[in-house]
Amino acid sequence: MTAASIPDKPALEGLEQKWGSSWESAGTYRFERDGATRECIYSIDTPPPTASGSLHIGHVFSYTHTDVIARYQRMTGKRVFYPMGWDDNGLPTERRVQNYYGVRCDPTLPYDADFTPPFEGGDNKSTKAADQIPISRRNFIELCERLTVEDEQQFEAVWRALGLSVDWTQSYRTIGDESITASQLAFLRNLDRGEAYQAMAPTLWDITFRTAVAQAELEDKEQPGTYRRLSFHRPDGGTIEIETTRPELLPACVALVAHPDDERFKPLFGTTVTTPVFGVEVPVLAHHLAQPDKGAGIAMVCTFGDITDIVWWRELDLPNRAILGFDGRVISEAPEAITSEAGLEAYAQLAGKTVFSAKQTVVDLLAASGDLIGEPKQITHPVKFFEKGDKPLEIVSTRQWYIRNGARDEQLRSRLLELGSELEWHPDFMRVRYENWVGGLSGDWLISRQRFFGVPIPLWYPLDADGNPVYDQPIAPDHAALPVDPSSDAAPGYDESQRGVPGGFMGEVDVMDTWATSSLTPQLAGGWERDPELWDLVFPYSLRPQGQDIIRTWLFSTMLRSVLEYDRKPWEHASVSGFIVDPDRKKMSKSKGNVVTPAAMLEQHGSDAVRYWAASSRLGTDAAFDPQNPTQIKIGRRLAIKVLNASKFILGFTGREDAPVTEAVDLAMLSVLRKTVADASSALAGYDHARALELTEAFFWTFCDDYLELVKERAYGEESPEQASAVAALRIALSTLLRLFAPFIPFAAEEAWSWTHDGSVHRASWPTDEEFAGLAAGEPQVLQLASEALTGIRRAKTDAKASQKTPVDSAVIAGPAASIELLALVADDLRAVGRIESLEFRTADVLSVGDIVFTPAADAEEARA
Repeated sequence: MTAASIPDKPALEGLEQKWGSSWESAGTYRFERDGATRECIYSIDTPPPTASGSLHIGHVFSYTHTDVIARYQRMTGKRVFYPMGWDDNGLPTERRVQNYYGVRCDPTLPYDADFTPPFEGGDNKSTKAADQIPISRRNFIELCERLTVEDEQQFEAVWRALGLSVDWTQSYRTIGDESITASQLAFLRNLDRGEAYQAMAPTLWDITFRTAVAQAELEDKEQPGTYRRLSFHRPDGGTIEIETTRPELLPACVALVAHPDDERFKPLFGTTVTTPVFGVEVPVLAHHLAQPDKGAGIAMVCTFGDITDIVWWRELDLPNRAILGFDGRVISEAPEAITSEAGLEAYAQLAGKTVFSAKQTVVDLLAASGDLIGEPKQITHPVKFFEKGDKPLEIVSTRQWYIRNGARDEQLRSRLLELGSELEWHPDFMRVRYENWVGGLSGDWLISRQRFFGVPIPLWYPLDADGNPVYDQPIAPDHAALPVDPSSDAAPGYDESQRGVPGGFMGEVDVMDTWATSSLTPQLAGGWERDPELWDLVFPYSLRPQGQDIIRTWLFSTMLRSVLEYDRKPWEHASVSGFIVDPDRKKMSKSKGNVVTPAAMLEQHGSDAVRYWAASSRLGTDAAFDPQNPTQIKIGRRLAIKVLNASKFILGFTGREDAPVTEAVDLAMLSVLRKTVADASSALAGYDHARALELTEAFFWTFCDDYLELVKERAYGEESPEQASAVAALRIALSTLLRLFAPFIPFAAEEAWSWTHDGSVHRASWPTDEEFAGLAAGEPQVLQLASEALTGIRRAKTDAKASQKTPVDSAVIAGPAASIELLALVADDLRAVGRIESLEFRTADVLSVGDIVFTPAADAEEARA
């Protein structure tokens, strides 16, 4: 291209559309696979955003961090494998489909090929589930797939506008056939190796979504509660008083537990007491988890009120008398231990009631029996919720699938910790969160979910002669038959007519936890067992970028699956971004209603400005964002505009680009730039993108405000070695700066680069020290002193209320001898920029500009204009 292509008035508007389409048509960010070796590839295990609803500002924040590194690595010569996935399956998608279309799934209904949803586009938040139209599982899944595809298209448009240098030919969906195949194959291999197993066990259960919840999906929320004191009856006629916030679980009581060192209860250990109202005899036992200073110092163990109840139930070998069903209501059948007529009559009053209603009924029964002691005590305490749920979790007994995760396998736990220590963390302190999670695991990974839109667990069960499923003899498909859906595909060796009949089979109806698929993102993107050549090129990946809140879920689960399958870590580096917080320092999230969607912000301020804001924050650091006053974004926009204008200005000078750089201040500037390149490169190599931007920006403003102003008169001058030196130095600096800025403000950098280059700046070589090797050594202090002198000249004119264009008859620059000696090297530039006829240098303790004598003029106002 030639200078004729430089616009008269460079602007940021329209650059996203212009260069986005250009990059796509040119394949600028396409992964070059032909002839690639593992050593030349930089692979990124990109987070697949949940394709439900809309992206928020936190996505822009963290994905920009990754994109800066991807662009830098590409410019250093790496072939960057940078895919994008879409996390389609999961509860958020199901809930969104219910709200969007006004439907709910009923798997007992037949498929309706002509079904049309009652409406599209509603939020339906106030509509009860009973008012939503029930449809078949297949109809429901079709709506899920339709809506997620629409959301993905909107997401991709935002990512393209942001300038993510993703290779869009390398994309995947977590619910696509290839992803389902990989997820099912990994599960079957876990099953073959004994790492996956099925068990009937207490399960954390969300009654709204009707699904099991894993440990990693829990969230503690402070909730109001009420301690009520009630009495258990001893055989000798005495009583033991306990305090509980869950009196409704009294019919599920299986023991009382106190600390083994608690002198108050030592004499009672090994004895029994009888529950009030329901008349069930339960033991009094000792366990170290009992808290002497909590409540009455002795706890009622129920199946199941909380996670501690599960621990006591398991370790003390207690019976299971669970009374809550999947809907959160008390089941109709009383526990076998309740045998008295009064106890059964009392239980009948609870059957079918919600936890809230049952609680009040039991309180009334205790009051009537005289076993309710004193007044209730109001408290606030942490209660476990599903992170996406609205109601407290309950614990029910269910048959579920698990994958061993090291909670009960010390060798596996140690290996996970060992590989976590080998992983390069950015920032390093995030490593502790991983180690704390692994060290605190209390149970294996529950991966089965009672949902509809997800990866089916690929198993069937034979039915015995009475039609009962034989769960301990699961039927697995041949690996070549994957993907399969046991709810619609017949089991191997059977035909569809044998489904659900004695001697036939039944399909597994549960699907996998969404993390069971997302934990395989390296495999899904990298062609595991599908494209061995690609897999060998990209795995293990160079980088896993992600948020700090999913270290316990996504990072850990991916590490686990890699250890189980390959006994190695899946990446070399992990970069962890912080949160976006609102002006009150509260984390932005959809649940809090304080999120900002990025599309309008990108359009209003420009993508480079938004990227600058995101890249200004270091990894692991939370960033405050005020949409009403986005100061940092405005600074970024000013920078991008300045890059365009400075580029146009520099390219307006004529001269040989390959002319030798000879002048002291030119060499000094390039010497400072050379160090900036080294330091910025080192920062990016260490995943400190914010530091690299800070260094580059600081040099750029000094370059524009001081150096460019200092040498522009010389660069405008007649052709001479001194003029050629200035033009050559300016062109070298511009080329270097555009490449340094390219990862951060890619649109402005590409626009300015295109004025003198045919290829993309994003395919240009990253600036290196070797580019400066042919230059004579410069003294960096020359540039600093020249900048200080220039500032002094400007200040002197300002103090005299004269314009900067006012001619000066004479001026004096004073300073230490060493400084004056260096300043003398730039005397001509200082005279030219200051319009000074006679410039004198003197020695003094401090550098200063003085003795300004303005040139006499017939019209003083003209001189000061």
